[in-house]
Amino acid sequence: MKFKQFLFLSAFWLSITSCSCEPEQIAHYAFKGMEMMMGEGFMPSEEIRALGDFQDMNVALQQSSETGSAIVLKLANGDPRLLGSQREILARKCAELYLNGFKKGREYDTIQVQFIQTDPRNPENVAIEEYEFQVKDFGLQDS
Repeated sequence: MKFKQFLFLSAFWLSITSCSCEPEQIAHYAFKGMEMMMGEGFMPSEEIRALGDFQDMNVALQQSSETGSAIVLKLANGDPRLLGSQREILARKCAELYLNGFKKGREYDTIQVQFIQTDPRNPENVAIEEYEFQVKDFGLQDS
């Protein structure tokens, strides 16, 4: 049985690595599949990326019987000049843009926006600023 699994995984790996497709196309299809499963607008928009010139963006959805449900929007390695000194206002704008795009966003209680900065010389040195907002405060309309 193990040999069959190994053979299957080897064939799968060879089919992916020998594909003449562009890596961007593969990523595009992977993101489309994720959005179909999680809901339209799950992946953060390029508009959010542009607000702080973020190098990396990701989202985590959390459910807890104690703290309720939350969306965690992680925005990493933005341009400090664009982040500016009024980061709470920028965090709120990012949360608003995300919630306007994510169709299932109104199903959550809170949205947390994390600005993450990593030291390029020492990746273990990380600074995180976190802002939390109530989803109901954004006045989202059912569509």
